[in-house]
Amino acid sequence: MSGQTRLVSLIEVAIGTALGFVVSFLLWPPIAYLHDMPYTVASNFSITVIFTVSSLLRQYAVRRFFARGMHMLAVRLARRLAGRFDLDMERNR
Repeated sequence: MSGQTRLVSLIEVAIGTALGFVVSFLLWPPIAYLHDMPYTVASNFSITVIFTVSSLLRQYAVRRFFARGMHMLAVRLARRLAGRFDLDMERNR
């Protein structure tokens, strides 16, 4: 199977999400100030953790879906072309 392995997907998503965590954590204080919202470091941290975990899970699921989906799309296309040109895919392996 071609494409990303699960481990590579997880590492890529984890690095991107960790960067997002830092950016979000640093941006929240000025945003809270500009919108006159109450702010504490503890609430900022807990909210950022919740959204970071959900982002990590979402990104991993989407990446794995496309890694699997693109592989399956290529297989379906190859089978369709093989049928159109009367090729035996099993024989050509």
